[in-house]
Amino acid sequence: MKVKEYLMAKMRDRTIHMTLMDPAKQDPARAAEVASIAESVGTDALMVGGSTNVTQDNLDATVLAIKDCSELPVIYFPSGAQAISRHVDAIYFMSMLNSRNIRNVIGEQIKGAPIVMRLGIEPISMGYVIVEPGMKVGEVGQADLIPRNRPDLAVAYGLAAQYLGMSFLYLEAGSGAPEPIPKTMIQEVRKYVSLPLIVGGGIRTPEDAAMTKSAGANAIVTGTIVENRDFAKALGDVIRAIRS
Repeated sequence: MKVKEYLMAKMRDRTIHMTLMDPAKQDPARAAEVASIAESVGTDALMVGGSTNVTQDNLDATVLAIKDCSELPVIYFPSGAQAISRHVDAIYFMSMLNSRNIRNVIGEQIKGAPIVMRLGIEPISMGYVIVEPGMKVGEVGQADLIPRNRPDLAVAYGLAAQYLGMSFLYLEAGSGAPEPIPKTMIQEVRKYVSLPLIVGGGIRTPEDAAMTKSAGANAIVTGTIVENRDFAKALGDVIRAIRS
């Protein structure tokens, strides 16, 4: 089964959870340990990527270490075409729709597309939209951040992604954001946009996860949680809140 089919099948039944690991923030052995624990507490898929300092070497090493200890699909969450691993199961082939820099909207995608084709990686098209505060990804991506009080603007971007034929929409508050994307914004996007909706950034507690799920997210991504050495209980609590 293709990774996109796997995700879609899971999302038909319930809101899913994905764990994000940054190759620049831990060594491959630690990434493998994180992946194994995340799988044991119920995460549905593993994402690998980061905004800065991702290299071909640390990406390949991280992905291979994860795949040695987990049966879950490993999806690359790229920051650009400078590093693309042949070892991933799929790549989010995404456009940062609200970037001021055309490189993030389509330039890196043009560079990366022939590599993805040559390596035979499954591409999953995605509209990627950065919401305040945006954190490092908003800074590096030169995003015109969507204000937290402008759900109408998030809807407009979501509809644009849908009409352009993308497979998923990802609303991102940024890794380490002090709070999740507002419930009203997620609800409005869910009301008007039919694409599967992925939400990430600032989701640290079971209450955050339950709110994001109830607002209409089809998938919830957490990454900062697993940067804590003793994260198993916290991550398990979040996943149980999503599934309850």
